[in-house]
Amino acid sequence: VQLVESGGGLVQPGGSLRLSCAASGSIGSIDTMAWYRLAPRKQRESVAIIRSSGSTSYADSVKGQFTISRDNTKNAVYLQMSSLKPEDTAVYYCYARIRPGGQYIYDDYWGQGTQVTVSS
Repeated sequence: VQLVESGGGLVQPGGSLRLSCAASGSIGSIDTMAWYRLAPRKQRESVAIIRSSGSTSYADSVKGQFTISRDNTKNAVYLQMSSLKPEDTAVYYCYARIRPGGQYIYDDYWGQGTQVTVSS
């Protein structure tokens, strides 16, 4: 099982980006999916979480600015980011709690990270 992210890049302040992350491999089921970010000289931050029920949670710093969604038919999670600010610059990581096919327990999986740079 692996998570592959896409959609990062350079954007001007006030712009938008959409991050995508798809899980591949032998997948039995996926529970929680989320996005984290790691900025220089800062601790890793949980940005947004979406549970299997569809309920979501956001960091206070991105509420009303970011939207997380998932497509269970594609084993994918997305992060729509708008009104981006320089302080949103970070490497964004996809996370998923996955039960691989043929197994009975869930494990934590991470994407490789995608750089988002907000700068004029």
